[in-house]
Amino acid sequence: MAIKKAERVLRNLLDTAGITINGSNPYDIQVNNPKFYRRVLAESALGFGESYMDGWWDCEAIDQLIDRILRADLEYAIKGDLKIVLFLLKTKLFNLQNKKHAFEVGQKHYDISNKLYSAMLDKRMNYTCGYWKNADNLDDAQEAKLDLVCKKIGLKPGMKVLELGCGFGSFAGYAAEKYGVSVTGVTVSKRQAEYGNERYKNLPVELKLMDYRDVEGEYDRVISIGIMEHIGYRNYETYMKVVDKTLKKGGLAFIHTIGRNDSSTTANAWITKYIFPNGVLPSIEQLAKAMDQYFVIEDLHNFGPDYDKTLLAWYENFENAWDNLKSDFDERFRRMWHYYLLSAAGGFRARQTQLWHFVMTRIGDPKPDCRIS
Repeated sequence: MAIKKAERVLRNLLDTAGITINGSNPYDIQVNNPKFYRRVLAESALGFGESYMDGWWDCEAIDQLIDRILRADLEYAIKGDLKIVLFLLKTKLFNLQNKKHAFEVGQKHYDISNKLYSAMLDKRMNYTCGYWKNADNLDDAQEAKLDLVCKKIGLKPGMKVLELGCGFGSFAGYAAEKYGVSVTGVTVSKRQAEYGNERYKNLPVELKLMDYRDVEGEYDRVISIGIMEHIGYRNYETYMKVVDKTLKKGGLAFIHTIGRNDSSTTANAWITKYIFPNGVLPSIEQLAKAMDQYFVIEDLHNFGPDYDKTLLAWYENFENAWDNLKSDFDERFRRMWHYYLLSAAGGFRARQTQLWHFVMTRIGDPKPDCRIS
């Protein structure tokens, strides 16, 4: 497609979302390379993100831009080239989240730099959504989230808790310190496990470098905060079986996860290539189907808009820390991280993605006597 024709097509598409090429609004795209038009039309989401990383376009407010694009359904108006088609086919044919691939996201994303995450995240190193209902800063929002989880699952001193996907140990440390429980966590990130075990070495906390499918033992509570996005639709029932196997009779299970509105089995090609290898977001339908032989959903709580605030806080922290980080990362990484955080914020603002809390009991167990939402 000739550049002029590609430009005309893309300008018309963006115009339906109120976005103007080289316009004056903060959400307008400023084109630096005329090859941008053909690249985006040919490669869709992947080409859009990569061309930003390469400096082919700029935007003052990427979060606002993505919000407008998603609300106008423009991502579905552009058909990708053969590379995109093959990527989508691959996700349907293969279990990209099997044990062979389980540690890839740890090595390629979570292990990249504790210095980066320490600068970007809150003081407890939560790398999941904060709860902003009564908070006006990131530290308070993340502590409120941790306390909300503890109350929802009715923690009592002496309980044993299993956390599938424990991150840097923020929940484990908080629950052990504030509620007097012992926590065993598993993660596919070597650096997360090392960090958490060192930070919480004086508490009854043990973080293991382990795939969730390999856990053993029985626990009063089995929870996950941010692992379901890495499980994969072929493995949702496997996850539920693991929870069922490790949860004591009368215990509570809990899931904190990002989710999508539709039951797709594919992910954004740019996010999968550059940020979360093999990741895919679940839908309520997919999770409910996986649960229906094992668990009763006692409570479902959605506070997706809080992730918009969380991501913008991470972005601000990242920008403020860049002078101390740029010796470790190049400008292309900076643009990649900008696009990651701000496009994700736009997705939550457009209500294309959600943040769910599920509280579950085993079928036949009594309703729990604890705070729900």
